[in-house]
Amino acid sequence: MAQLQTPESLIPLFRLDRLLNQDQNGRRVTLLGSIDEQPALLTAERAAFPSDESTLKAFHAALTQVNNLGDNDIYRWYLASSGTSEGAPPDLKLNLIYPCTDKHIRKYSPQEVRVITETSEIYAKYVRPYMQRMRDEGRLNWVFNILEGRSEQKDIVLRETGQGEGGDDEGFLLMPDLNWDRKTMTGLHLLAIVNRRDIWSLRDLKKTHVVWLKHMREKVLEGTTKKYPEIEKDQIKLYFHYQPTFYHLHIHVVHVMCEATSTQSIGKALSLEGVISQLETMAGNQDASMADATITCYLGTQSDLWNEVFLPLKEGRLN
Repeated sequence: MAQLQTPESLIPLFRLDRLLNQDQNGRRVTLLGSIDEQPALLTAERAAFPSDESTLKAFHAALTQVNNLGDNDIYRWYLASSGTSEGAPPDLKLNLIYPCTDKHIRKYSPQEVRVITETSEIYAKYVRPYMQRMRDEGRLNWVFNILEGRSEQKDIVLRETGQGEGGDDEGFLLMPDLNWDRKTMTGLHLLAIVNRRDIWSLRDLKKTHVVWLKHMREKVLEGTTKKYPEIEKDQIKLYFHYQPTFYHLHIHVVHVMCEATSTQSIGKALSLEGVISQLETMAGNQDASMADATITCYLGTQSDLWNEVFLPLKEGRLN
Protein backbone atom coordinates (compact mmCIF):
# COMPACT_ATOMS: atom_id res chain seq x y z
CA MET A 1 0.00 0.00 0.00
CA ALA A 2 1.07 3.61 -0.66
CA GLN A 3 1.25 4.46 3.04
CA LEU A 4 4.06 1.93 3.49
CA GLN A 5 6.24 3.58 0.88
CA THR A 6 8.97 6.11 1.66
CA PRO A 7 8.20 9.74 0.69
CA GLU A 8 10.70 9.60 -2.19
CA SER A 9 9.12 6.47 -3.67
CA LEU A 10 5.66 8.03 -3.96
CA ILE A 11 6.51 10.42 -6.80
CA PRO A 12 7.28 7.68 -9.39
CA LEU A 13 3.99 6.00 -8.42
CA PHE A 14 1.95 9.11 -9.34
CA ARG A 15 -0.35 8.50 -12.33
CA LEU A 16 -1.55 11.64 -14.11
CA ASP A 17 -5.25 12.16 -14.72
CA ARG A 18 -5.31 15.79 -15.87
CA LEU A 19 -3.83 19.25 -15.45
CA LEU A 20 -5.81 20.90 -12.65
CA ASN A 21 -4.30 24.38 -12.59
CA GLN A 22 -1.50 26.48 -14.03
CA ASP A 23 -0.36 29.82 -12.62
CA GLN A 24 2.56 32.22 -12.28
CA ASN A 25 2.75 32.45 -16.07
CA GLY A 26 3.03 28.68 -16.38
CA ARG A 27 5.89 28.29 -13.90
CA ARG A 28 3.72 26.31 -11.48
CA VAL A 29 1.31 23.49 -12.33
CA THR A 30 -1.02 21.45 -10.15
CA LEU A 31 -1.75 17.96 -11.43
CA LEU A 32 -4.63 15.71 -10.43
CA GLY A 33 -3.88 12.01 -10.44
CA SER A 34 -3.66 8.97 -8.26
CA ILE A 35 -1.25 6.75 -6.33
CA ASP A 36 -2.32 3.15 -5.79
CA GLU A 37 -5.82 4.11 -7.00
CA GLN A 38 -6.17 6.83 -4.35
CA PRO A 39 -6.61 10.47 -5.50
CA ALA A 40 -3.51 12.65 -5.27
CA LEU A 41 -2.53 16.24 -6.05
CA LEU A 42 0.98 17.02 -7.28
CA THR A 43 2.19 20.62 -7.57
CA ALA A 44 5.38 21.30 -9.50
CA GLU A 45 7.17 24.64 -9.54
CA ARG A 46 10.35 25.55 -11.37
CA ALA A 47 13.28 25.95 -9.01
CA ALA A 48 15.20 29.21 -8.76
CA PHE A 49 18.07 29.68 -11.18
CA PRO A 50 21.54 28.94 -9.79
CA SER A 51 23.69 31.91 -8.84
CA ASP A 52 27.24 30.54 -9.03
CA GLU A 53 29.18 31.43 -12.16
CA SER A 54 30.25 27.92 -13.18
CA THR A 55 26.70 26.56 -13.07
CA LEU A 56 25.37 29.57 -15.00
CA LYS A 57 27.99 29.01 -17.69
CA ALA A 58 26.95 25.36 -17.94
CA PHE A 59 23.30 26.42 -18.10
CA HIS A 60 24.03 28.78 -21.00
CA ALA A 61 26.07 26.14 -22.83
CA ALA A 62 23.17 23.69 -22.55
CA LEU A 63 20.60 25.96 -24.27
CA THR A 64 19.08 24.31 -27.33
CA GLN A 65 16.22 24.87 -29.77
CA VAL A 66 16.70 28.64 -29.64
CA ASN A 67 13.88 30.14 -31.71
CA ASN A 68 13.71 33.88 -32.37
CA LEU A 69 10.27 35.36 -31.65
CA GLY A 70 11.14 38.87 -32.80
CA ASP A 71 13.69 41.66 -32.74
CA ASN A 72 13.69 45.44 -32.84
CA ASP A 73 16.69 47.75 -32.60
CA ILE A 74 18.79 46.39 -29.68
CA TYR A 75 16.02 44.15 -28.31
CA ARG A 76 15.54 40.45 -29.21
CA TRP A 77 13.42 37.72 -27.65
CA TYR A 78 13.37 33.95 -27.99
CA LEU A 79 11.95 30.63 -26.87
CA ALA A 80 14.54 27.99 -25.98
CA SER A 81 15.02 24.67 -24.25
CA SER A 82 17.13 24.25 -21.14
CA GLY A 83 18.39 20.98 -22.61
CA THR A 84 17.25 18.92 -19.63
CA SER A 85 15.22 16.54 -21.80
CA GLU A 86 15.83 15.53 -25.42
CA GLY A 87 13.12 16.71 -27.80
CA ALA A 88 11.09 18.47 -25.09
CA PRO A 89 9.21 21.66 -26.08
CA PRO A 90 10.92 24.96 -25.24
CA ASP A 91 10.72 25.71 -21.52
CA LEU A 92 12.48 29.08 -21.40
CA LYS A 93 11.68 32.62 -22.56
CA LEU A 94 14.87 34.60 -23.32
CA ASN A 95 15.24 38.35 -23.76
CA LEU A 96 18.48 39.75 -25.17
CA ILE A 97 19.52 43.42 -25.11
CA TYR A 98 22.57 43.91 -27.31
CA PRO A 99 24.42 46.16 -27.16
CA CYS A 100 23.12 47.22 -23.76
CA THR A 101 23.87 50.51 -22.03
CA ASP A 102 24.84 51.45 -18.48
CA LYS A 103 21.20 52.49 -17.98
CA HIS A 104 20.04 48.97 -18.86
CA ILE A 105 22.56 47.47 -16.44
CA ARG A 106 21.36 49.71 -13.61
CA LYS A 107 17.71 48.99 -14.39
CA TYR A 108 18.17 45.22 -14.08
CA SER A 109 20.51 45.36 -11.06
CA PRO A 110 19.24 44.79 -7.50
CA GLN A 111 18.09 48.08 -6.04
CA GLU A 112 16.02 49.65 -3.31
CA VAL A 113 12.81 51.46 -4.14
CA ARG A 114 11.64 54.71 -2.59
CA VAL A 115 8.20 56.31 -2.48
CA ILE A 116 8.17 59.76 -4.06
CA THR A 117 5.49 62.42 -4.36
CA GLU A 118 5.55 64.28 -7.64
CA THR A 119 3.61 67.55 -7.50
CA SER A 120 2.61 69.48 -10.60
CA GLU A 121 5.41 71.94 -9.82
CA ILE A 122 8.08 69.23 -9.53
CA TYR A 123 6.80 67.66 -12.75
CA ALA A 124 6.94 70.92 -14.70
CA LYS A 125 10.30 72.11 -13.32
CA TYR A 126 12.30 68.88 -13.16
CA VAL A 127 10.58 65.78 -14.52
CA ARG A 128 9.33 67.14 -17.83
CA PRO A 129 12.83 68.38 -18.80
CA TYR A 130 14.20 64.96 -17.78
CA MET A 131 11.67 63.27 -20.09
CA GLN A 132 12.75 65.59 -22.90
CA ARG A 133 16.40 64.60 -22.44
CA MET A 134 15.52 60.90 -22.54
CA ARG A 135 13.61 61.35 -25.79
CA ASP A 136 16.38 63.42 -27.32
CA GLU A 137 18.85 60.57 -26.68
CA GLY A 138 17.02 58.38 -29.21
CA ARG A 139 15.60 55.94 -26.67
CA LEU A 140 12.36 55.64 -28.65
CA ASN A 141 13.87 54.36 -31.90
CA TRP A 142 12.38 50.90 -31.35
CA VAL A 143 8.90 52.42 -30.85
CA PHE A 144 9.15 54.46 -34.04
CA ASN A 145 10.39 51.37 -35.90
CA ILE A 146 7.08 49.69 -35.04
CA LEU A 147 4.82 52.68 -35.70
CA GLU A 148 6.50 53.38 -39.05
CA GLY A 149 6.34 49.76 -40.22
CA ARG A 150 10.04 48.87 -40.12
CA SER A 151 9.86 46.03 -37.58
CA GLU A 152 7.53 43.61 -35.74
CA GLN A 153 4.69 44.11 -38.22
CA LYS A 154 3.75 40.42 -38.24
CA ASP A 155 3.16 40.59 -34.47
CA ILE A 156 0.60 43.41 -34.58
CA VAL A 157 -2.75 42.26 -33.16
CA LEU A 158 -4.67 45.40 -34.16
CA ARG A 159 -3.88 48.61 -35.99
CA GLU A 160 -6.49 51.30 -35.45
CA THR A 161 -6.06 54.19 -37.86
CA GLY A 162 -8.40 56.58 -36.08
CA GLN A 163 -11.77 57.45 -37.55
CA GLY A 164 -12.72 60.43 -35.38
CA GLU A 165 -12.11 64.15 -35.87
CA GLY A 166 -8.52 63.67 -34.84
CA GLY A 167 -7.82 61.29 -37.73
CA ASP A 168 -4.57 59.36 -37.35
CA ASP A 169 -3.84 61.28 -34.13
CA GLU A 170 -6.42 58.96 -32.56
CA GLY A 171 -4.81 55.82 -34.00
CA PHE A 172 -2.84 53.20 -32.14
CA LEU A 173 -1.56 49.66 -32.52
CA LEU A 174 -1.82 46.64 -30.26
CA MET A 175 0.95 44.06 -30.00
CA PRO A 176 2.48 41.52 -27.58
CA ASP A 177 4.81 42.78 -24.89
CA LEU A 178 8.28 41.31 -25.34
CA ASN A 179 8.07 39.60 -21.92
CA TRP A 180 5.07 37.46 -22.87
CA ASP A 181 5.74 33.97 -24.24
CA ARG A 182 2.85 34.33 -26.76
CA LYS A 183 1.15 31.12 -25.65
CA THR A 184 0.22 31.18 -21.93
CA MET A 185 -3.16 32.93 -21.96
CA THR A 186 -3.23 33.63 -18.22
CA GLY A 187 0.12 35.40 -18.73
CA LEU A 188 -1.25 37.57 -21.58
CA HIS A 189 0.55 40.92 -21.80
CA LEU A 190 0.01 43.28 -24.73
CA LEU A 191 0.88 46.92 -25.33
CA ALA A 192 -1.39 49.50 -26.96
CA ILE A 193 0.99 52.14 -28.39
CA VAL A 194 -0.51 55.40 -29.66
CA ASN A 195 0.46 56.96 -32.99
CA ARG A 196 0.75 60.55 -31.85
CA ARG A 197 4.08 61.67 -30.47
CA ASP A 198 3.05 64.67 -28.41
CA ILE A 199 1.69 62.55 -25.53
CA TRP A 200 4.68 61.20 -23.65
CA SER A 201 2.96 59.80 -20.56
CA LEU A 202 -0.33 59.96 -18.69
CA ARG A 203 0.80 63.43 -17.51
CA ASP A 204 -0.09 64.76 -20.99
CA LEU A 205 -3.67 63.48 -20.89
CA LYS A 206 -6.40 66.15 -20.68
CA LYS A 207 -10.14 66.21 -20.14
CA THR A 208 -10.49 66.64 -23.89
CA HIS A 209 -8.90 63.19 -24.37
CA VAL A 210 -11.59 61.30 -22.42
CA VAL A 211 -13.66 60.37 -25.49
CA TRP A 212 -10.53 59.12 -27.26
CA LEU A 213 -9.43 57.08 -24.24
CA LYS A 214 -12.85 55.43 -23.99
CA HIS A 215 -12.78 54.67 -27.72
CA MET A 216 -9.32 53.16 -27.39
CA ARG A 217 -10.41 51.07 -24.41
CA GLU A 218 -13.29 49.53 -26.36
CA LYS A 219 -11.16 48.87 -29.45
CA VAL A 220 -8.41 47.27 -27.33
CA LEU A 221 -10.90 44.97 -25.60
CA GLU A 222 -12.54 44.03 -28.90
CA GLY A 223 -9.22 43.44 -30.64
CA THR A 224 -7.82 41.33 -27.81
CA THR A 225 -10.86 39.07 -27.49
CA LYS A 226 -11.08 38.66 -31.26
CA LYS A 227 -7.44 37.60 -31.50
CA TYR A 228 -7.63 35.41 -28.38
CA PRO A 229 -11.25 34.15 -28.24
CA GLU A 230 -10.57 32.07 -25.13
CA ILE A 231 -10.36 35.36 -23.21
CA GLU A 232 -13.41 37.47 -22.34
CA LYS A 233 -13.48 41.25 -21.88
CA ASP A 234 -13.96 41.03 -18.12
CA GLN A 235 -10.73 39.01 -17.87
CA ILE A 236 -8.62 41.92 -19.10
CA LYS A 237 -7.15 44.80 -17.10
CA LEU A 238 -5.78 47.98 -18.64
CA TYR A 239 -3.30 50.28 -16.93
CA PHE A 240 -0.58 52.89 -17.36
CA HIS A 241 2.81 52.85 -15.67
CA TYR A 242 4.06 55.91 -13.87
CA GLN A 243 6.91 56.43 -14.16
CA PRO A 244 6.81 54.53 -17.47
CA THR A 245 9.76 52.62 -18.88
CA PHE A 246 9.69 54.74 -22.04
CA TYR A 247 8.21 58.16 -22.72
CA HIS A 248 5.65 57.53 -25.44
CA LEU A 249 2.07 56.92 -24.29
CA HIS A 250 1.17 53.24 -24.10
CA ILE A 251 -1.36 51.12 -22.22
CA HIS A 252 -0.60 47.72 -20.70
CA VAL A 253 -3.19 45.05 -21.55
CA VAL A 254 -2.94 42.13 -19.12
CA HIS A 255 -4.95 39.03 -18.20
CA VAL A 256 -6.44 39.42 -14.72
CA MET A 257 -4.82 36.11 -13.71
CA CYS A 258 -1.35 37.25 -14.76
CA GLU A 259 0.97 37.10 -11.77
CA ALA A 260 0.78 40.49 -10.03
CA THR A 261 4.44 41.50 -9.90
CA SER A 262 5.66 44.87 -8.65
CA THR A 263 4.98 46.40 -12.07
CA GLN A 264 1.25 45.93 -11.46
CA SER A 265 1.25 47.17 -7.87
CA ILE A 266 0.11 50.41 -6.28
CA GLY A 267 2.86 52.94 -6.79
CA LYS A 268 3.56 51.79 -10.34
CA ALA A 269 0.29 50.98 -12.13
CA LEU A 270 -2.65 53.34 -12.59
CA SER A 271 -5.76 51.81 -14.15
CA LEU A 272 -7.03 53.28 -17.40
CA GLU A 273 -10.54 53.48 -15.92
CA GLY A 274 -9.19 55.34 -12.88
CA VAL A 275 -7.36 57.89 -15.04
CA ILE A 276 -10.50 58.41 -17.16
CA SER A 277 -12.57 58.96 -14.01
CA GLN A 278 -10.01 61.38 -12.57
CA LEU A 279 -10.04 63.41 -15.79
CA GLU A 280 -13.84 63.44 -15.95
CA THR A 281 -14.17 64.75 -12.38
CA MET A 282 -11.22 67.16 -12.52
CA ALA A 283 -12.06 70.82 -12.03
CA GLY A 284 -11.48 73.20 -14.91
CA ASN A 285 -12.13 73.35 -18.63
CA GLN A 286 -11.19 70.83 -21.32
CA ASP A 287 -7.50 71.77 -21.01
CA ALA A 288 -7.32 70.59 -17.39
CA SER A 289 -4.85 67.70 -17.37
CA MET A 290 -3.04 65.05 -15.37
CA ALA A 291 -0.09 67.46 -15.34
CA ASP A 292 -2.05 69.38 -12.69
CA ALA A 293 -2.32 66.37 -10.35
CA THR A 294 -0.03 65.21 -7.56
CA ILE A 295 1.09 61.61 -8.16
CA THR A 296 2.68 59.34 -5.58
CA CYS A 297 4.71 56.46 -7.01
CA TYR A 298 7.97 54.62 -6.35
CA LEU A 299 11.37 54.79 -8.01
CA GLY A 300 14.37 52.49 -7.97
CA THR A 301 17.46 54.04 -6.43
CA GLN A 302 19.51 53.05 -9.48
CA SER A 303 17.33 55.15 -11.81
CA ASP A 304 18.58 58.41 -13.27
CA LEU A 305 15.34 60.14 -12.25
CA TRP A 306 15.98 59.30 -8.61
CA ASN A 307 19.63 60.34 -8.68
CA GLU A 308 19.16 63.46 -10.79
CA VAL A 309 15.91 64.79 -9.35
CA PHE A 310 14.31 63.17 -6.33
CA LEU A 311 17.41 62.39 -4.25
CA PRO A 312 18.73 65.97 -4.64
CA LEU A 313 15.25 67.27 -3.76
CA LYS A 314 15.21 65.06 -0.67
CA GLU A 315 18.64 66.29 0.40
CA GLY A 316 17.79 69.94 -0.28
CA ARG A 317 20.22 70.29 -3.19
CA LEU A 318 17.44 71.42 -5.54
CA ASN A 319 14.89 74.13 -4.86
